[in-house]
Amino acid sequence: IIVLLTMAKNREKIRIKRGDGWFLFLRALFGTIGLIGNFYALDHLVLSDANMLNKLSPFFVIIFSFIILKEKITMQQGFAVMIAFCGALFIIKPTGSMSHLPAIAGAIGGIGAGAAYTMVRLLGKRGVNGNIVILAFSSFSCLVCIPSMILNFQPMTAIQVVYLFCAGIAAAGGQFSITRAYFYAPAKEISVYDYSQIIFAALLGFFVLGQIPDIWSVLGYVVICSMSVWMFLYNKRRDQIQREAVKASGK
Repeated sequence: IIVLLTMAKNREKIRIKRGDGWFLFLRALFGTIGLIGNFYALDHLVLSDANMLNKLSPFFVIIFSFIILKEKITMQQGFAVMIAFCGALFIIKPTGSMSHLPAIAGAIGGIGAGAAYTMVRLLGKRGVNGNIVILAFSSFSCLVCIPSMILNFQPMTAIQVVYLFCAGIAAAGGQFSITRAYFYAPAKEISVYDYSQIIFAALLGFFVLGQIPDIWSVLGYVVICSMSVWMFLYNKRRDQIQREAVKASGK
């Protein structure tokens, strides 16, 4: 609804060029998988744990960019992905027990989000309107969730409805922002800023829900965030060297 109102205000028409529909569907599909996995994890894990698993997405963006966009992966990027995965294991703590299903769902949510962001990047390169990308994802995810919502309907209190609307507004704002970000800048340059969410999630989880992550989870946070910051600095330095090389060759 928010996207449609925005498009109506800007007098934008829904136009999908030939070939873009398939990529819009994949963005919506992967995004919905990521959304469901993340929501399930949020409902069953410590808030900061669920968010940290979802923040594996930038590393999967690197992998999917290699597979889908044919972008090369450097040795340093490959190293960062492997170490980040090891950090995720500290949070998931796999034992083969089904009690760890929420952590696995959270990791799948991160994979889905990574694939979805890669599709967003691809659609941005194809010149697709960002509002159409958001509209396709929002509509698809709503349609997928409606059957489950009907079959498992639970009446809500007034305060729960208020919380739900607040979550919807926050999520809509996040979707607009992150879609714009991935449209206008490479994922490797903006992914590090997405990790600020972990700080807010940990603080809110502690003060609002009284949740305290264990030492292994904290270690996992440090590993993944460290790899993210290192990748950001590495990519920034590499881009600077490439620009200097181009200028030197021009001279």
